[in-house]
Amino acid sequence: METHKQLVIGLFGFGVVGEGLYKVLQQTPSLSARLKKVCIRNPEKQRNAPAELFTTDRSVLLNDPEINVIVEVIDDASAAFAIVTEALKNGKDVVSASKKMIAEHLDELLALQQQTGRSLLYEAAACASIPVIRNLEEYYDNDLLHSIRAIVNGSTNFILTKMFEEGLDFRQALLLAQQLGFAESNPSLDVEGYDAVNKWTFLLTHAYGITAPPENILFNGIQNIHAGDAAVALARHQQIKLVAQAQKLQNGQVAAFVLPQFVKQDDHLSFVKNEYNGVVIESGFADKQFFYGKGAGSLPTASAVLSDIAALRYQYKYEYKKLYHHQPHTLSEEVYLRVYVSFDDWKYIPREKFEWIEEWHAQEERKYLVGVIGFRELKDQRWWKDNNTSLILAPDPVIETVEIRKLKKKSLELAGLAL
Repeated sequence: METHKQLVIGLFGFGVVGEGLYKVLQQTPSLSARLKKVCIRNPEKQRNAPAELFTTDRSVLLNDPEINVIVEVIDDASAAFAIVTEALKNGKDVVSASKKMIAEHLDELLALQQQTGRSLLYEAAACASIPVIRNLEEYYDNDLLHSIRAIVNGSTNFILTKMFEEGLDFRQALLLAQQLGFAESNPSLDVEGYDAVNKWTFLLTHAYGITAPPENILFNGIQNIHAGDAAVALARHQQIKLVAQAQKLQNGQVAAFVLPQFVKQDDHLSFVKNEYNGVVIESGFADKQFFYGKGAGSLPTASAVLSDIAALRYQYKYEYKKLYHHQPHTLSEEVYLRVYVSFDDWKYIPREKFEWIEEWHAQEERKYLVGVIGFRELKDQRWWKDNNTSLILAPDPVIETVEIRKLKKKSLELAGLAL
């Protein structure tokens, strides 16, 4: 088998990540990878690279027999999918950073990899500088992965950090994030949770062999979190984070979601500040392991792209072991979640949908309750996203079906009642 494959790269996109990759390739001559051509959309824009490097014709890259690696770092998911598809069919390996494209076309991309025998790597699409996919593929390739919890969006984490550490309200923190370049001028993909759930879609594939489109995963962002919610968290010595979580249940299925969550002071994720990402993986024998690093930015993301390019020298491919070599897990909606809900008016809260309510505070202008509710109720309904309602998960929020009667019985016994 060829050991050190000589790499000739065709790059699509020369924005923040593309230019970052150009810089790191210049600083890593030992890689023996040559950037031959860059395809761009706007030829008039000034760029810090020789003019002869650029073209606006994608076929120049895709049909060049010398180019054996296509790197795609553009922000148009439809165009990215077309590029990746053609590259794989033309016998080229591909490195991508387009999480939306991968999430929306995962099944098709899996089929293309099997049909063509080529490699598609996308570490940079998950948590930028954190090598979480490679670890899930190689280190956790057994069936003893209990859970994975992560902060996978740096923009929302920056906003929440400023709300807690500087007392800003949501809009003030968002404006600051935009001014510093951590949030887009249209921040909805980040703050409403779309970016995080896109990443979680394919991380679930590597962790548990689950292939599910983003719309099948319960998610929300931080757009409804109030300063009052932060005050409640601080009073409880906790923080609020946008947490992506997958947990293996006793029945072998997996509960997965991306939602705001109260995080205790001793939780590893409480140490993840500003634009950083963090991942906590818990397995049967290794206990908990914590990965931490920058989740955005030119060079951190380019470093992950570079790592994937380097792996192609050895014909590295994702084996998708949990999908192809184990019995894939399935998502479960038959669980319950302990939640905190704050709201302006009781009329918007279907109290009858809760299994029970553990506490409520109705005197304040901004009211809230803590209770247990079915996962499926949140999946099927929107009331908890509308009318200025804020829903945040409690720490350790998952209650399995087999436990529900025990907990209900205990709560009634504490109230002096019998079940």
